[in-house]
Amino acid sequence: MVTQPSQEKDDQERSADGLAQGGRFRLPWVRDNLAAKNLIAWVNTLLFDRTAPNLRAFIENRSFIVWLLALLIGIGVAYAAISFRLLIGFVQLLWLGTASETVFSAASELPWWLILLAPAAGGLVVGYILQRFTPGRRAHGVADVIEARAVRDCNIDTRTGFISAIIAAISLGAGASAGREGPVVHLGATVASAIEDLFNLPSSARRTLLASGVAAAVSASFNAPIAGVLFACEVILAHFAMSAFVPIVIASVAGTLIARVHLGDFPAFIIPQYQITSYWEFPAFALLGLTCAAVAIIFQSSLMVTERVAWSVDIPLWLRPVVGGLLVGAIAIFFPQILGVGYETTDNALKQGLSLQLLFALLVAKTAATSITLASRFGGGIFSPAIYLGAMAGGAFGILAASVFPEVASSNGLYAILGMGAVAGAILGAPISTTVMVFELTGGYEMTIALLLVVSIANGLTNAVHGASYFHWQLSTRGLFLQEGPHKEIMRKLCVREFMNPLGADETVAQLEEDDQQPWLLPSDTVESALRAFDRSGEQRIAVVHEYDTRRVIGWAEHVSALHAFNAALIDAHVEEHK
Repeated sequence: MVTQPSQEKDDQERSADGLAQGGRFRLPWVRDNLAAKNLIAWVNTLLFDRTAPNLRAFIENRSFIVWLLALLIGIGVAYAAISFRLLIGFVQLLWLGTASETVFSAASELPWWLILLAPAAGGLVVGYILQRFTPGRRAHGVADVIEARAVRDCNIDTRTGFISAIIAAISLGAGASAGREGPVVHLGATVASAIEDLFNLPSSARRTLLASGVAAAVSASFNAPIAGVLFACEVILAHFAMSAFVPIVIASVAGTLIARVHLGDFPAFIIPQYQITSYWEFPAFALLGLTCAAVAIIFQSSLMVTERVAWSVDIPLWLRPVVGGLLVGAIAIFFPQILGVGYETTDNALKQGLSLQLLFALLVAKTAATSITLASRFGGGIFSPAIYLGAMAGGAFGILAASVFPEVASSNGLYAILGMGAVAGAILGAPISTTVMVFELTGGYEMTIALLLVVSIANGLTNAVHGASYFHWQLSTRGLFLQEGPHKEIMRKLCVREFMNPLGADETVAQLEEDDQQPWLLPSDTVESALRAFDRSGEQRIAVVHEYDTRRVIGWAEHVSALHAFNAALIDAHVEEHK
């Protein structure tokens, strides 16, 4: 027992000596210096056992190339977003006489017949482009970017992307009631997809760069770099993995810098400094969350119902935007505030410049105009209309609250800001990025606690009613239910061709008889269909037939291989989302 410490000391010296003499670093002068031996052992462990594998993985994943491409994407997307805004201004100039965002002020000086006909004229051009040049006969937006990330390996057709941007610019410039967020996001993703197609990158890197394009688009369009990063992670990637964070931030910062150089560094809405009057207001803030949830639910329901009604009407595609433009123009004769993106009117609500009656009227008018616009195949997004409706709802609520509790209630401008974030967050299904975006758009960081409360209540109740954001509702109409989780996404994305065993060169091509009851699969069938086929038949091995000749066997799919491929894809997705 007495000699044990001495024995441990001898073992420690021999171990350190072995690392120093027989390890990677052999330095004779450290033979009799235990501290030096321990230092060399620590350096060996740090450099070769810990650092080297990480650096090797960094190089193998081509992360540095991804970072450089993110920078290139950020710059390219910023200039694309600026060009998009200039094109909107050019179309406005043709009938409004101004390229600025003061659409309401300019339209107020125009004769009624011009306000009626301008959106219809724009609709005629949009209808012609849709009829002749657009696959799917619609302009693409945020939902298409999510779909590309989920099931198309981030591939977005460049021609379709730029045509969709042109359609949206013409639509918004002509006065269609929609937002520029969706088109800009899709345009940014298009630029990112075109650049990443030039390199042989792994799927995880492609998804990261697609999100980088989205982040740059949001930051360049709204001067909101933090919100751009969060939106890309929250809505497009649906995770916040650190491996994706750096390139997304690089692209967002690059996009912001380019936009600020050309457009200036200032928030979209310059408002007075509002602050919470009393903590006794928080019950009112909670009630505002309920109110905004109702507005978001009604708005999203209106979009859905109007879309279905438009599908049921049998008129030529080119005529749909014309009819929709006439209806929007008819509403705008009485309420020109609904034309275009609507930032001027939103700004007036934030500055307490609208009466209670007008706020209520614009809530109804904007909901109807935006629903008609999108159902008529005009191009545009829903973010700007959502913050518009939120500002109207919040402003009206603030006026009513001040009339009931004049000593406690804050200004209705504060309630308008809170409502803006709550409705937008609920519609987009992005409470985190929307909260930050409101801060960056308004510079109003003093109402953090209240905004978090209102946004969370509105988002939770809207999700309880609709079950998904507007984007995921759009995807569900195409048969994609991505909100069900990554396992469902993989089951509908992974195909039989990825785990089947093709017939060898020396194997005879088999033929199935017409009356053969043997189960078979197509190479394009999903792993979900394959697993159901294995379950129904009880077989462990099923024939895979040719896509165009279902009697010709081209390979075999095994139950074990299908499960292995599915589990491997789940593991890859988990690693990507958490590394």
